[in-house]
Amino acid sequence: MAQGTVQVTHTGTSRWRRRTGEYASLAAALEAAADGDVLTVAPGTYRENLVLQRAVTLRGPEGSPGSVRIAPLDGVPLTVRASAVVQDLHVEGQDAAAPAVLVEEGTPELRDVRVVTRSAAGIEVRGSARPTVRRCAVDNPAGIGIAVLDGAGGVFEECEVVAAGQAGVAVRGGAHPRLERCRVHHTSGSGLSATGENSALEAVGCEIYEVRGSGVQITGRATAHLTDCDVHRTTADGVTLDTDAVLTLADCRIHDIPENAVDLRSRSVLTLTRTTVRQFGRNGLSVWDPGTRVDANQCEIFDSTGDYPAVWVSDGATAVLDSCRVHDVPDALFVLDRGSRADVVDSDLSQVRNTAVSVSDGATAQLDDCRIREAATGAWFRDHGSGGTLSNCTVDGTQTGVIVTKGADPTVERCTIDSPAEAGVYVSAGGRGSFQNCRVTGSGGYGFHVIDGSRTTLRKCRTERCARGGYEFADSGADAASGAGPLVEDCTSDESAGLRAPTAPATAVQTVSHSPGLLGAVPGQRTEPEPPAPVAEPEQPARTSKDVLGELDALVGLESVKREVRALTDMIEVGRRRQQAGLKAASVKRHLVFTGSPGTGKTTVARLYGEILASLGVLDKGHLVEVSRVDLVGEHIGSTAIRTQEAFEKARGGVLFIDEAYALSPQDAGRDFGKEAIDTLVKLMEDHRDAVVVIVAGYTAEMERFLSVNPGVASRFSRTITFSDYGPEDLLRIVEQQAEEHEYRLARGAPEALRKYFTVLPKGPAFGNGRTARQTFEAMVERHASRVAQLPEPSTDDLTLLYAEDLPELL
Repeated sequence: MAQGTVQVTHTGTSRWRRRTGEYASLAAALEAAADGDVLTVAPGTYRENLVLQRAVTLRGPEGSPGSVRIAPLDGVPLTVRASAVVQDLHVEGQDAAAPAVLVEEGTPELRDVRVVTRSAAGIEVRGSARPTVRRCAVDNPAGIGIAVLDGAGGVFEECEVVAAGQAGVAVRGGAHPRLERCRVHHTSGSGLSATGENSALEAVGCEIYEVRGSGVQITGRATAHLTDCDVHRTTADGVTLDTDAVLTLADCRIHDIPENAVDLRSRSVLTLTRTTVRQFGRNGLSVWDPGTRVDANQCEIFDSTGDYPAVWVSDGATAVLDSCRVHDVPDALFVLDRGSRADVVDSDLSQVRNTAVSVSDGATAQLDDCRIREAATGAWFRDHGSGGTLSNCTVDGTQTGVIVTKGADPTVERCTIDSPAEAGVYVSAGGRGSFQNCRVTGSGGYGFHVIDGSRTTLRKCRTERCARGGYEFADSGADAASGAGPLVEDCTSDESAGLRAPTAPATAVQTVSHSPGLLGAVPGQRTEPEPPAPVAEPEQPARTSKDVLGELDALVGLESVKREVRALTDMIEVGRRRQQAGLKAASVKRHLVFTGSPGTGKTTVARLYGEILASLGVLDKGHLVEVSRVDLVGEHIGSTAIRTQEAFEKARGGVLFIDEAYALSPQDAGRDFGKEAIDTLVKLMEDHRDAVVVIVAGYTAEMERFLSVNPGVASRFSRTITFSDYGPEDLLRIVEQQAEEHEYRLARGAPEALRKYFTVLPKGPAFGNGRTARQTFEAMVERHASRVAQLPEPSTDDLTLLYAEDLPELL
């Protein structure tokens, strides 16, 4: 058969027609062919737009795949409008407004066709067409790989979308194709996309990867069913559902996703069965909006690569996890917002770096027969309206088993908390909660630790082997309402000594049942005498404000700082005197912001400010407690609130000085726990506004950003005091003071040398101001010692004089 010809073999029974023939063009061969004819095309390139309108077979020569190229200059290279067979062809298109292969009618079969094109779509199926497409490949970097539209269907078996400028496979307009063992990769849009009412996509044994977008995107009332499919290495979410979409994933694997593995919104419904989700950068399951629901059965979510909860349920959505495993993640399950709900049954949450279950903003979580292991916090019910039930659950190897704060009110029944490092149950800040038939064993702290007058109910609970005690009900404070505190009934402990005596009002415990042989079952039932109170050390006489201001004035430099502190002190003093005279006094916020570089005296001024306030009767003690991020932010969420409260309590009656406070709110905060420290601090400042003065300090630019992104913090501070860098004269004076204090003297010429030294000294980020001056003095002393040590009998001048040559060299 000559190149460029088409041989037609008639397969019918009519004898009057010739049985074979050769044609110079494909169009002529198709015109002459009848249903059932086989058109075998000789190798070559055909610049024709072919239209198949009869049930013929169009194929290339056997054993020479790709040798026949259908490549017109424009338009649709191949259109199929009948139940034809197309085999072993190479189709190339150049028209950006048209597909390369268009299937419009019938039930044709396309086998071993390769489409290499820059068209609107590689293969487009529309209308009533129901093709079977086998072992075909599409390479279309300009448009869609395979498009199935307008009610069309068809089966695609072992096909591959090698590249697509848009979606790999797009289904819309009520179309409903089935994909079997297909591969879709290197697309610039979604791997698989279905949108529009009545649109449906079914995929079995398929692989979607290397996608610049979502791996699977179902939207606008479309449905999809994926079985035994792999979705991985996308740049956006692995699976996206939006606007009443419905998707079922069975025996699928979703992994290596930088964003959400699965994200669904706007009343979408997802069902997962025996599906694994791993190596995701944000949420494994992200569920949003009222009416949106995910049902997961026998699924595994693990190995997060980011810092986000594995399962995120918010804005009124619902998630159901049945017989699932969630492990090796930062947080396992976060449920947020009123109307949001999570139901977890017979599931394992383990190896969680932070919180296994977090419920906040009025959400609800129901856990039945679940196992929580190796988490920082087992379950945390955070705030008012948040609640739910933990029933027949075990919590093992956590820092804190269950935390309840800020009015949250969960029910925890028949649960066991084993080996918590800090506390089995911790309730604070007005948290409530009902604990019934619960057991805490092997706690490194308390079994049940209830503070702040929290109205918690404990019934038939038991503690064993708790290092600090089975039950601790701490002082509710002066702000607690009468009768605040826990309600305890029939609770027992294995302690050999009575529990810690309560400092809360006696009405905190409403009913008490005694168990034979139990010593101190509840607070207030101690049978042992209290040890005598330690004898207090006599207090040092407090200095007057005039004495303290005198020390402030003696500091080198800081003229503007001294003026600010004096002005503030005067305001407070005059306000106090006006009150004594029966007049109204202006409200003065005493909390301050100190900005400036290190070594400018911020800590020293903070200490003096506390003394001044104590001398004026504003603070009880005036002592200084200095902390930084490392002192306030714990390794998990629960310990951060506790650490911040403890630091605040240490500073009660004095000044809490937070150095480098901006570190609590980094620019890329993500899920940083510093925000929790800030939130706790703001509430404490509001609840105990007269008990502690808070000073936040740090670099000027960073503190400005810190205050701008935390308006709740900024509103608590009256003024900002800026500590300017020391000039050469100030630094020289500090060295002179150091020398005098340590019985040294500056020799002639040394002050001028120091002044010049400090003038040319680089003032970069490492410049320490007063600290640098002190370090310079120490360096001079060391060099002086090295020099004088060589003298056999040094004089007094030799031992005390510092010379210019003792200055360290500038680097």
